[in-house]
Amino acid sequence: MPRILALDTSSDACSVALQEAERTVGRFEMAAKSHTQRLLPMVDEVLAEAGWSLSSLDAVAFGRGPGSFTGLRIGLGVVQGLAFARDLPVVGVSTLDAMALGYYKTHPSFEGQPVLAAMDARMQEVYWTLVSWTGEPDWLHRLENEAVSPPEEVAGHGAVQALGSEFVAIGPGWHYPELNALTPAHRDLDVYPNALHMLPLAERALANGEAVAAEQAQPVYLRDTISWKKRQRIRS
Repeated sequence: MPRILALDTSSDACSVALQEAERTVGRFEMAAKSHTQRLLPMVDEVLAEAGWSLSSLDAVAFGRGPGSFTGLRIGLGVVQGLAFARDLPVVGVSTLDAMALGYYKTHPSFEGQPVLAAMDARMQEVYWTLVSWTGEPDWLHRLENEAVSPPEEVAGHGAVQALGSEFVAIGPGWHYPELNALTPAHRDLDVYPNALHMLPLAERALANGEAVAAEQAQPVYLRDTISWKKRQRIRS
């Protein structure tokens, strides 16, 4: 089984995790605006706890988005630096998939129910996806692709409306009133991407040949005009 180091800085949370076979070591903390100060020390902590060095690793994984523009750039920069130094392959993992899979694994009673994961994309929009999971080896089934949309469009989406109350709502993007008008079977806003839950997704991607060289790794923003919109907002 490969030794994988996973990192995520896509939200207000910062996390690092390691995996080898059934053993995992992880760190997770809320670190809004301090990712640059905390990420590398957390990497050192988990490597020391596992008794590994970078040269012991087989791959590096990262939360490739969607998420905070700045956070994604920070995470990618660190991952590329670590991977390039040891010529390690890099795997990008969907932050929304990691949120959903982590929730399923920590709340097994919801297995089989669709999960709508949503992160706040600012500018009155959310990053979201709709998935289901019936346990391995079936893995996650994507019912709706990742997208960035105004909350009212998510609430009115045909696939969401068709579910009625038969789904689980997770993630900080659910704070918008338009989404609060929906009536999911369960709602949990305190769910963030966690590197620990990216490990099985990264392992699967690595096995499927989806790893790339460090210099080829790229984040997924979903919103290509994010920088322009931010500048426009600041000027106005």
